[in-house]
Amino acid sequence: MKKEFKFNPRTILIVILAFLLGWQVGHREVQIKWEKYKPSVSIESKDVPKNINIDFKLFWDTWDLLSRTYIDKKALDPNKLFYGAISGMVQALGDPYTVFLPPEQQKSTKEELNGSFEGVGIQLGFHENNASDGSKDKRLVVIAPLDGTPAKKAGIKPQDMIVKIDDKDTTGMSLPEAVKLIRGPRGSKVTLTIFREDETDNRTFTLTRDTIVVKSVEVEFKRAKSGKEIAHIKLSRFGEKTSDEWDQVVTEIINKNPAGAVLDVRNNPGGYLEGAVFIASEFLEGGDVVLQENNEGEQVPFKVNRAGKLIRLPMKVLINKGSASASEIVAGALQDRKRAQLIGEKSFGKGTIQEAQDLSGGAGIHITVAKWLTPFGKWVNDTQGLDPDVKIEMDKEDKEKDPQLEKALELLE
Repeated sequence: MKKEFKFNPRTILIVILAFLLGWQVGHREVQIKWEKYKPSVSIESKDVPKNINIDFKLFWDTWDLLSRTYIDKKALDPNKLFYGAISGMVQALGDPYTVFLPPEQQKSTKEELNGSFEGVGIQLGFHENNASDGSKDKRLVVIAPLDGTPAKKAGIKPQDMIVKIDDKDTTGMSLPEAVKLIRGPRGSKVTLTIFREDETDNRTFTLTRDTIVVKSVEVEFKRAKSGKEIAHIKLSRFGEKTSDEWDQVVTEIINKNPAGAVLDVRNNPGGYLEGAVFIASEFLEGGDVVLQENNEGEQVPFKVNRAGKLIRLPMKVLINKGSASASEIVAGALQDRKRAQLIGEKSFGKGTIQEAQDLSGGAGIHITVAKWLTPFGKWVNDTQGLDPDVKIEMDKEDKEKDPQLEKALELLE
């Protein structure tokens, strides 16, 4: 049974990337108090089995043993051990997008969706790989390099697997850990070892960090062969300032009165869920944008929530391997609702929703709370990305050409 959902702003977040991980989307102070050597703690919740007893004496015995016997006393930082214990608990779930953020990482994630940070401009995610023994593992991959950044200029591409960051193997590494290693002061360097599909040898990139400032929405007007003017809207993320930037762009489009529009979400890794509904509502007249499904299979639709100004404008949508999460929500809605064709390559495949909460002491946590589906019920996750209606690959030889955009302009004539 479906129920209509109304937004409580900043309560739901789509998290897809390392450099655009989270922001406060609901505030709840969680006070954690440990009673030393308490024999057991009974967990009482409607969501977990009853009468599970946890003996915290083991935790404190281990803490004391390390404190008394570990050789490097300088490494025995109580806060580091405490945060490490919480991180380990969260990582035990096996979900790379459910993460605990110590204060430093929490502060960084809040800065990133505001549009400015110091790093190399790589957006990160995970893809599931089949190991030689038949098992599956999650590997750290590049969702997309940001335009004009050190990563993009060096030639890093979507789907590049990051094997090492400097000399540290990324196997089992969380997104926050990867962020901490890759980010750093402007002018400093970081070396990434990359494995690229269809190549036998790893590549090594040494990148110089810079200040990354990214505007989330930009528009330029293209001339089709017929002479018609087409608005090319580049949407790079769904961040804190996206709605305001979007409204400015829409005003410019209306004043220009073009014959059509190309919505370009290539290499857009996602962001706020409410941002995705806001953007999709610009082009759709009523109805569902996305479905949220909880762990009991109940689906809640997120509907068009405002009167769009570009509902009648002919349009196409560009997607690629770097289109993920919130950008897939918009593209999937426009495709399902027959509003626009998708042109390009299969999208990344990130179909879960994370809720971000502030914790005490400046820490934070992102928890996977649901999965999202397109209006027609397709779950876009892992290898099940969105398939384009018109498949066009980029020219690997001539990087100045953009056959995907050219095809969109051609189809809009």
